[in-house]
Amino acid sequence: MRVKKAIIRFSIIGAGWRARMYLRIARALPESFEVVGVLVRDPAKRPALQKEFGVRTFAGLDGLFKCGEAAFTVTSVSWQSNPGIIAACAKKGLAVLSETPPAPDIKGLNALARLARKGARIQVAEQYWLVAHHAARLAAVKKGLIGKVSEAQVSAAHGYHGISLVRRFLGVGPECPKITAMRFNSRMMKWPDLDGRVKQGHAMATQDITWLDFGDRFGVLDFTEPQYYSPIRGERVLIRGDRGEIVNDDVYWMKDSRTPLHAAMERCLGGLEDKVGGLCFQGIRMDNDWLYRSPFPEVGLSVHELAMAECLLKMDDYVRTGKDFYSLAEAAQDHYLSILCQQAIARRKPVIAQPQSWAGKLTPPPGKRAYPEQ
Repeated sequence: MRVKKAIIRFSIIGAGWRARMYLRIARALPESFEVVGVLVRDPAKRPALQKEFGVRTFAGLDGLFKCGEAAFTVTSVSWQSNPGIIAACAKKGLAVLSETPPAPDIKGLNALARLARKGARIQVAEQYWLVAHHAARLAAVKKGLIGKVSEAQVSAAHGYHGISLVRRFLGVGPECPKITAMRFNSRMMKWPDLDGRVKQGHAMATQDITWLDFGDRFGVLDFTEPQYYSPIRGERVLIRGDRGEIVNDDVYWMKDSRTPLHAAMERCLGGLEDKVGGLCFQGIRMDNDWLYRSPFPEVGLSVHELAMAECLLKMDDYVRTGKDFYSLAEAAQDHYLSILCQQAIARRKPVIAQPQSWAGKLTPPPGKRAYPEQ
């Protein structure tokens, strides 16, 4: 008999496209989530949001706090506004699931770290490591098939999103890398915008390539501006260990010195052909074993929406147990390294990261082996 779980109730601060994704997730999964209120500062946006999603809206924080039903709030606002809103929520004792990044600069990140040390309950909604294909790769690494990981090349996400993947694939905690980076522009056909509108002609696309040298481990972050939207700029991920490597969706490893093996990751969909039910994503398998299973296989959400829904599940667990899933320290370190990448590009010479105030809260990502520094 399936045990019915309590509905997770949360509020949202913000009304942009990311906030609307959380509203769509709650609407698609009413047995799991309920948005009890949304803070919308622009009065012109409130009626449309109320009509589309049937949610209560508030003009300010006081009104949102008074609704009193939320286990936590999601802040989905501008980089500049986010630290102040997090601080206001912390003052009221409300747990915060902050959008990325939690603060725009190093000074702001250190200020939030001080707030967390005083007891503010803050987690960050970094979803890329929970997106199906990346989560499956992390699971394959955890199996130990490719051995001790020494290299990760990621061309799948920009800035702190990409850094978070590199650090998790490598199993890096508070280590401070030497960062070398470069930028160049190339001409390509125009790409669709966020709403999928197709454009004609050509444009210049910016590409950033960053090398992160952790001493015993090495990361490469390669991202070009249109990669999220253009069908002619795809993802590439390479993870290398001493016994094998993962190349996108293929895993190669040595069973012993004379036996090379290979297995492919298989995406599993429901609702195909004559199967009853709507089209849905069930998970990713390899060698008849699940590397990733959708937390909500019964609904037709995108892999990014599923990852965001998993953030909500993990945030609820954090509120109840205090167990971090993507802490402020993790988010601060990823954004800090991303800021240094931009500095290395601007200065045209390497920069070396320094320990920050949140470093004591950093540990190797869950499920990873802690390697001694060399």
